[in-house]
Amino acid sequence: MMKILFVCTGNICRSPTAEGVARRWIAMSGLEGQVHVESAGISGHHVGESPDPRSQTAAQRRGYDLSRLRARKVEPRDFAEFDLLLAMDRDHFHYLRDKAPEGSRHKVRMFLSFAPRVSRDDVPDPYYGGAKGFDAVLDLCEEAVQGLLEEIRPEVERRRRSAV
Repeated sequence: MMKILFVCTGNICRSPTAEGVARRWIAMSGLEGQVHVESAGISGHHVGESPDPRSQTAAQRRGYDLSRLRARKVEPRDFAEFDLLLAMDRDHFHYLRDKAPEGSRHKVRMFLSFAPRVSRDDVPDPYYGGAKGFDAVLDLCEEAVQGLLEEIRPEVERRRRSAV
């Protein structure tokens, strides 16, 4: 199974949105049971909390359910457990690269690197803005998740065949 961790600041806006989008697209792509996704934050400020209500509302309008997700902080074991740790912005990327043990840095990537049609590197933080920011995050997540699944599908299939 391939395991992917989406990472933002507090794990209440961007990364749980990416997780929710990925869960649905994984199911629609027939990759359930082959790709596992979670999300976490670099800060522990919101540990145990549900995603921001504005994130949940925007997601619900598009058919994504974030209600069962709970914030958690990135832990050292995540670098061993996950195949990819996807940073929502450059600050998250640098934090993860700095914390990554030797031999794990290659697992840290920018989330939007999977969205070649998007002309930005960072998923903007919608927390201090209005509702449109949460919709913009969803747009970026949908684009990047589609690209992510396209890129990892050959490796997921290879792992599935070798497990049989």
